[in-house]
Amino acid sequence: MTDNYLYSQSLTVLMEKFQVTREESKKYLKIADHMLTVTYPLVKDPKLLLAVMENLFLSLTKAMASILYYERYYKRIPPFHDTFESKFNMLRLKVAGMYNMRPEYIKMIEEIKSTIVEHKNAPVEFARKDIFVIYSDNYSMKTLSIKEMKEYVAKAKLFISDISNITRKNERIIG
Repeated sequence: MTDNYLYSQSLTVLMEKFQVTREESKKYLKIADHMLTVTYPLVKDPKLLLAVMENLFLSLTKAMASILYYERYYKRIPPFHDTFESKFNMLRLKVAGMYNMRPEYIKMIEEIKSTIVEHKNAPVEFARKDIFVIYSDNYSMKTLSIKEMKEYVAKAKLFISDISNITRKNERIIG
């Protein structure tokens, strides 16, 4: 096998990755939205808000990966590790500026990641009325509400739409 063959194979893998992760991102967003707008009103269990948050996090993570694989395909960014921190830093430090991304996208990703981590480490959490409450080790409290989840879903839709528009630009050339 020649170096050119291996190089073209690795580019093909990256190309497929940005397309696959983009579609996965949309799938997780659809699940989060459905849980929030259809399932939650039926069962009215605030624990579902956590599931909405987790699907939103997966959606945002996949969207972030999609644009990074896309930029890597075009060699506009250096290689990065396949960890959340590495991808998030690459998005925040390199890619967000390239596309004038809204700062609230970065803030939203940070907030959702922080909430997921707090939940995983929380010694106490419970549902009360229409709110899911998470207490951390130092007794700081984080709440998840329907209103907050709706705002996150709306912002996530914009973010994923922006990512999709960017990663579709040259698709017909690649395909």
